[in-house]
Amino acid sequence: MFDILLEKLNSGTYITLETTPGHSPTFAPTIEKIAELKLDKYVDGFSTTDNPLAKLKYNSLFAAKMLQERFKKPVIATMSMRDRNKIALQSDLLGANEVDIRAILALTGDPATMSDQPHTKGVFEGDSTLLLDIISAFNSGMNYAGKPLGVEPKPLYPFAVVNSYAKNPKTLQKKIQKKIKHGAMGIITQPVYDIENAKQLLELRDNANRECCSQKKRGELIFGVFPITKLRTAQFLSAHVPGINVPNIWIEKLRIAHEKGAEEEFKVGFELSKNLFDELKALHPKIHLMTANQFEVAKKILV
Repeated sequence: MFDILLEKLNSGTYITLETTPGHSPTFAPTIEKIAELKLDKYVDGFSTTDNPLAKLKYNSLFAAKMLQERFKKPVIATMSMRDRNKIALQSDLLGANEVDIRAILALTGDPATMSDQPHTKGVFEGDSTLLLDIISAFNSGMNYAGKPLGVEPKPLYPFAVVNSYAKNPKTLQKKIQKKIKHGAMGIITQPVYDIENAKQLLELRDNANRECCSQKKRGELIFGVFPITKLRTAQFLSAHVPGINVPNIWIEKLRIAHEKGAEEEFKVGFELSKNLFDELKALHPKIHLMTANQFEVAKKILV
C-alpha cells in the first residue's frame, strides 16, 4: 500500500486526511466517525498527530495501526523529538516496522512549556532532521550508532513539515532543502491560504531539489489545507502561528459575515476554504487536509 501512496505522491492525485487522537484511552470513536462518513473513499491515506501543543493524547503509532487495519490505506504516523531520545525513537520504529506502520512524519514538536502535564520537560536531543537521519540508517539496515540490525527492517517512508510563508523566501527554501537532504520524501506545508503563495512554494521546492540533491533524492511538496469557518480562527492563525499567512481579504470577509451571524460566518469561511482547496488541487494535486477532527467539514471539502 505504501508503494501506491508514493506513486500517487510522485505522479498522481495525492490526498491525505489528518486525524487527532483524543485525550482518551480509546481511538475507536474517531474511526467509526470516519467510517460513518465514508471518508476513506475520498482520500489516499491518513495521518495521526503526536500530542500536538504538548497536550496528552492517545498514542499516534497505535492510532495509525488501528486506522490502517480498518481502512486498508496507509497512515503517516507523527513522531515528535520533544518526547523521545534516540533510544525511544529507534525502539518505537522497530516495533512499528513489524506491524507495518512505516510512513513517519518527523516533527521537532511544540515546546514542553505548553503542556497540560505539570513540570514537563522536553527531550529535544535534536530537531526533526535527527529522526530523518535515524530513518535513513534503518533503511540501510543499521541503527543510528551504525550497528547492523538483527533482521533488516522493511522500508520506512519519511515525511517532514515546513512553514508555508516567510518574509524571506530564501529562508524557506533552505528549510525545504534541509529536509530533502536528510531524506524527506514528502514535505507537508503549514496551511496555505493564497494561490500565489502556493505557486511560490512550488518554485522554492524546484529550487531546493535542483540545488540540493540528485534525481534519486528529491522531495515532493504537499500543500497543507486547514479550512477556516470562524473569524476568531483566522485572527488567531494570523496573529499567533508563525509561518502562516492568512490574507487580509479572508479576515475582512469573515468579519463582515460574523456581524451577520454564525450561519453566515460559516458559509463564507467554508466557501473561501472550498474554493482554495479546488484551486490548489488544480494547481498541484498533493494535499494534506487538516480539520481538527471536524470530519463533516472534511467531507464537504472533499466531495
